Order: sequence, then structure tokens, then C-alpha cells
Amino acid sequence: MIDDIDEARDWLGKEIDCGGCAHRELNAASGCRLTHACVNDRYARRIDRFFDWNGGLADGYLGHPHFEVRAIAAKHANVFLLPPLLDDPEETVRWNAARRLPKRLVLRLRADPHREVRIRIATVLDGEELVPMMADQDYYVRLVVARRVAPALLGRMMDDQEAEVRRVVARRIPYDWLFAIANDPAPSVRLEVAQRLAPESLVLLRRDPDWRIRYEVASRIHAAELAGLTEDEDRMVQELARTRMAIRPERPTGSGL
Repeated sequence: MIDDIDEARDWLGKEIDCGGCAHRELNAASGCRLTHACVNDRYARRIDRFFDWNGGLADGYLGHPHFEVRAIAAKHANVFLLPPLLDDPEETVRWNAARRLPKRLVLRLRADPHREVRIRIATVLDGEELVPMMADQDYYVRLVVARRVAPALLGRMMDDQEAEVRRVVARRIPYDWLFAIANDPAPSVRLEVAQRLAPESLVLLRRDPDWRIRYEVASRIHAAELAGLTEDEDRMVQELARTRMAIRPERPTGSGL
């Protein structure tokens, strides 16, 4: 653990001298402690602990040359001082400021140059706010968007270039839209479709090239539609279809009189 490291050096690698620190009086009052809670230390945990103990000092450190200090100070400082940090050169600082600011101020970070910032921004936005991020260049950003945006807005993501994104889309789009992606090139997407389709619609996928999808079909399709699956090339699909056929209730042949 960092606190087990018996050294006290600043972000430039120089040994920390409490005698020349601006917080000498604070140190004397046990408001900070070398190698444990120190704003000048190179380790983020020690900086974080310093501001946990002395949150009222954070405002004065938003312009510190070390990005870790600025980023951690942003978690404690007066929120009205944070907007300029949205333009900070370090992504960690931008995000720590954004997470405390109103959405209307952080919307521009949807186009942030750093993917981690865009991913985190996508986790706090909702509805129409996410629409511009549906075409993000990073697939994981789009994946987060697909998981969060309202299902009725997912139509424009049904043709996403990444199968994992389309898979999430298939899981969440309105039921009637499933038929439009039943022939998706990715088996994982078609499997999501198969798992959602009603039994009477599974006939669409009865001859799918992927055995997992045919197995799903064989498990839920109406028994009257099992023909063909009892001779499937995959043994598991074949056995499931035959088992279901064997327990299919016989239809009465007469009036019963």
C-alpha cells in the first residue's frame, strides 16, 4: 500500500520539507501528516486524504501545476469555481469537475478528445442528451449509449458497425423492430432476437446457420413447427426437437363419444 512507502516526495521527485510548507501551522495542529495526508505529496491517496481533512483549502489548489492536485481539489472545491476546469488539459481534472456541475454545462464534453471522459459523460446523461453520442468513434462509448438511451431512440443504432453494440440494441428495441434485424450478420445479435421473439415468430430463424439459435428455436417454437429440426445436423438441437415431439400431446381423433 502507498502508506507503507516510507518516502515523502513531491510530484517533481523532490523530498518534501515541512519546514518550508505553507501549511506549517496546520501540521502542528495535526491537520496534515507527512507520508499520510499531504497536499505536496506525489501520491494521490495522500493528497486525497489531505483534502478530506481540509476541504476548505481546495479552492486555492484548482490551478496547481500538478494535475493530481487539481483533480482531487475539484472534488472538494466550491462548485462555482469549477467551470474553467472543463478546459483543463488533463482528462481526470475535466471529469472530476464535470461530475459536480449541472448537465447543461458539461454537454460539450460529449465531444471530449479523451474516450474515458466521453464514456463517463455518457453514464450521467439521459434521453435526447445522448443522441449526439450514438455516432461516437469509440465503440465502447456507443455501447454505453445503447445501454442507457430510451429504446424508442435506438433505431439509428440498429446498423452500428460493432456487433456488441447491435446485440445490446437487439435486447432493448421495441418488439416490432426485431424483425428488421433477424438476419443480422452476427450470430450473437440473432440469438438476442431469437430469445425475444414470440414462439409463433421463431419460424423465421428455424434454418439459421448457427446451432445456438436453432437450439433456442427448438426450445420454444410451437411443436407443430418442429418438423425439420428433428433431423438437424447438430445433435443437441436434434435431441431437443425429438424430445419435444415425443411429449407433444396427441390430438383427439374422434368425437370422444
